[in-house]
Amino acid sequence: MSVHKAISEHSKKQNQIVSTFLNLEQQRETYIEEAILKCKQNQPYTTEKINNVTSRINELAKKGIAPQRKLVTKEMVEEYVFNSNK
Repeated sequence: MSVHKAISEHSKKQNQIVSTFLNLEQQRETYIEEAILKCKQNQPYTTEKINNVTSRINELAKKGIAPQRKLVTKEMVEEYVFNSNK
């Protein structure tokens, strides 16, 4: 394999990881917004979908390109809602 081809393959893999990360990050933000809205409306909600996506993001982060994200708890959502209403 030529050096040029190896560099191209490496770059392609990195771009794929970044693209996947951006899609997952957007999905995570959507799920967070849904949880916040439900919390504000005193409707039942979970953080399961948020944390499933977060786990996938953190798997990508192990490859050294994407940043890690924290798992989200119901307490974190409630604290955010409480503090945003002040």
